Amino acid sequence: MVIFHDPQCAGYGSSMRPEQPARVTRSAAHLRATHPDWTWRVPPSATSVADATLLLAHTPAHLKRLAQPRDFDADTPFFPGIGDHARRAVGAALAAAELALRERRKAFSLMRPPGHHATAGQAMGFCYLNQIAISALHARCELGATRVAIWDFDAHHGNGTEAILRGREGFLFTSVHQYPGYPGTGTVSFENCRNWPVAPHTPRAAHLAALRESFDAVLAFAPDLVLVSAGFDAYMDDPITAMTLEESDFATLGSWLGQSGLPAAAILEGGYSDDLRMLIDAFLSAWASR
Repeated sequence: MVIFHDPQCAGYGSSMRPEQPARVTRSAAHLRATHPDWTWRVPPSATSVADATLLLAHTPAHLKRLAQPRDFDADTPFFPGIGDHARRAVGAALAAAELALRERRKAFSLMRPPGHHATAGQAMGFCYLNQIAISALHARCELGATRVAIWDFDAHHGNGTEAILRGREGFLFTSVHQYPGYPGTGTVSFENCRNWPVAPHTPRAAHLAALRESFDAVLAFAPDLVLVSAGFDAYMDDPITAMTLEESDFATLGSWLGQSGLPAAAILEGGYSDDLRMLIDAFLSAWASR
């Protein structure tokens, strides 16, 4: 397992918000201690991520807006240097995707901010740049992948990823998420985007069944590359959702990914419980062992 991580990603934010630096600092410390055989790499610098790459998914106006010192919405404040933090997260996702596609290495981006809510022209839901969509487009446009699948098991619908990739040839987006819940989208499927809305407090078995259906759709697509929006907020003790998955369920998701044998890279999206480090470990350990 290769982990892309830059400690600078903990250099903004507040412990008063769910999306806080401790999410990555605690997780990185835990994974380093428990898996000394895993490889750690610092992702490319913010300045090395070209505007042209970001413009695969975002508008020029959005890139300019990231530098303007005013909040995007109540959940998505402006922080000094947030554009650079978001670019570093994109750089890590790009590096993980390239490693998976070209060398068939299993790679995980342990970075923040997350990205799957960011649309082409709007930062929202803790997300500023949509690194999973950018990486998918880069893989197909620049790295030679013909078919790229996105498997999003975050508790919140990846509305930004869906909006960016909807109707584009060569992409499949799948999402299993809580509904009703933020951002209120993902209730229907269309074109190349398939959604599995799950009601709050749905029993684990039913939630896992939806996740299995979504992954079977990924397998049926026969992708050259799988990109995973790995959110861990469907956990039973997550403070901002009402779902029922347990630690062992995230290991199950990792085992499915490993058993598929498909080139795959995952990036951290949500997950706000104090147990996040254990949930990430369960997922990555099961994936790495296959």
